[in-house]
Amino acid sequence: MNDLTRAQVIMLVLLVSFVTSLVTGIVTVTLVNQAPPPITQTINKVIERTIRTVVPGDSQTAATAAPIIVTQEDRIVKIVNNVSSAVVSVVATKDMPVIEKYYINPFKNNAAFKNLPGGFLPDVKIPQYRQKGVEKRQISSGTGFFVSSDGLIITNKHVVADTAAEYSIVMNDGRKFEAKILARDPFQDIAILKVKGEKFNFISLDDSKNVKVGQTVIAIGNTLGEFQNTVSRGIVSGLNRKVTALGGISGPEKLQELIQTDASINPGNSGGPLLNLNGRAIGINTAMAKAAENVGFALPVNIAKRDIADAKEFGAVKYPYLGINYLVVDKNVKKQKGLVVDYGLFLTKGTKGELAVAKGSAAEKAGLKEGDILLEINGTKLSGSDSLAYLLSKLRVGD
Repeated sequence: MNDLTRAQVIMLVLLVSFVTSLVTGIVTVTLVNQAPPPITQTINKVIERTIRTVVPGDSQTAATAAPIIVTQEDRIVKIVNNVSSAVVSVVATKDMPVIEKYYINPFKNNAAFKNLPGGFLPDVKIPQYRQKGVEKRQISSGTGFFVSSDGLIITNKHVVADTAAEYSIVMNDGRKFEAKILARDPFQDIAILKVKGEKFNFISLDDSKNVKVGQTVIAIGNTLGEFQNTVSRGIVSGLNRKVTALGGISGPEKLQELIQTDASINPGNSGGPLLNLNGRAIGINTAMAKAAENVGFALPVNIAKRDIADAKEFGAVKYPYLGINYLVVDKNVKKQKGLVVDYGLFLTKGTKGELAVAKGSAAEKAGLKEGDILLEINGTKLSGSDSLAYLLSKLRVGD
C-alpha cells in the first residue's frame, strides 16, 4: 500500500472521529432512553389495570387493556371523598349551672354607719356569685364513624364517658342526630352508639392482623374539637404497643395491642377511623404521646368487631365474669404474705369487706377460695404486664 498523503491522513482521522462520535451518541441516547425514570416519577405510583367486559366484536380484552397510572395522592383524595360522610363529630351536652356575678356593699346595712354625720357610707363593692338556673352546654366533642348503614357508630369510650351527659352526632354536611349509647366496653376504650334515621354511608372494617409496619394510613377526625373531618396521612410506625392513657372521667386506662402511627392524632379526633389505602378501617384513633410529636396510637378494629357483634345481638358488650377480689402478686406481696411465688393473683377480701370469691360466681363454681393464688389463664402467666381484664377480654362467655 502506498503511503498516505498528509491530506488523506487528516481526512481519515476526521472520518474516524466522526464515526466514533456518531456511535457514542447513538449508544448514549440508547442508554438514556433505557435508563429507569427518576425515582421522583415512580415513588408514589400505584398501577391499577382496567377490567373490561368482553363484548362480541371487541378486539381489546381485559388482558390487553392499557394500565392506568393512579398516584397515591389521587387514591387518598378518592378515599376521603368516599368516606367523609361516614365520619361524624360526637358531641356531649349537659345541664350546667348558670353563675351570676353581683356586688354587695358590706357597710350598707351596718347600723354603725347609719348614724354617721351626713349619711357617709364607704363606697365598697365586693363581688359575689350565685346560681341562676341551668342551661344546656356543649362540654366535649370527639369523633366517631358509621360501621353499618342502619346507624351503628363506633367511637372511644372516653369520648362518651360522662354517663350524665346527652350525646348527639353532627354529620359532615351539618345535619344533627340524637345518639344513644348502646354499649361501653368495660375493658377496652371502645363504645358503640346508635342513631335513628336514613340509610347512612359507612366504613367497612378490614382485618387488622394484616397491618404491616411502613404501610400508608389515613387518619380522619374532628381535630382539636373544632376542625371537622380533618385528614392527615402517615405510616404505621409500630405494632402491638402497650400504653397507659391518662385523663378523662374514667381515669388512667391500660391499652394493649395498639397500632402506632405518625399520622396526626389529637384529643379531637379520638374515635375516628385509621384507614388503609383500600379505604377500609384498620384502627380507631385513640391516644397520643404528649411528650413527642407524631406519636399516636389506634386500637385495632379486630378488637371492636366483637363489641359490634355483641351490640347488635344483645344491645351490650358481654365479657366473662370470674367474681374475685385479689392482689397482684409481686416481690413485696410475696414477702408480706409469705408466698412461694412472685406472680399471679392472691385471692383476698376487698378493702370494704367484699368477699374474695363472690357467691354463685364462676370462680366459686370452679372451687376457688380465699387465700388461693391464680397463676395463669390458658397458659399465660398473670402478672402486671398481662392483666386479668385483658386476658378475659380475649374470651367469650362459656369458654
